[in-house]
Amino acid sequence: MYGLVNKAIEELVSERFGKAAWEKVLKVSGIEEDGFVSNQPYDDAVTYKLVEAAVEILGLSSEEVLKAFGEHWVLQTATKGYGPMLDAAGSNLVEFLNNLPGLHTRVALIFPELKPPRFDVTHLGEGELTLHYWSDRPGLDSMVKGLMIGLGKRFNQQVEVVQTVFQDEEHDHAEFLVKYAA
Repeated sequence: MYGLVNKAIEELVSERFGKAAWEKVLKVSGIEEDGFVSNQPYDDAVTYKLVEAAVEILGLSSEEVLKAFGEHWVLQTATKGYGPMLDAAGSNLVEFLNNLPGLHTRVALIFPELKPPRFDVTHLGEGELTLHYWSDRPGLDSMVKGLMIGLGKRFNQQVEVVQTVFQDEEHDHAEFLVKYAA
């Protein structure tokens, strides 16, 4: 993952729990970085170690940390770094999700080694959709829940997210039932 992701984890921990908590997370993770460079690729193991250390130091579950991170990513990191691109991707949740593949394509021009997840939407009717999520990175499903909650806040739409399918030996991707105020 790119340093932008690791910097966002640092921001989340520092803003919500204090700089001292971040220093503890960094120490427990064993990552010896003075700072992460946003546009530099890092091994995925670095990000996973930071999340594991945050779980230990903050006393939260990995699901809680990843969900908070997903929400933070939408409302803080992505908005600061890609505000105009996000604005162009849609003016409501459904429009944005439908345009997400194109957004990832544009971001990949900035970050050539980016390996973004893939999302697809199945519309179920008024106020309901199934979000399909494919990723080569295991264990990030809770982050997707946080992303959806963050997008709901971004578009001032109430959102409920329930994971209905887990990626495993039988399923090549995860699925989420997303209910939203239309």
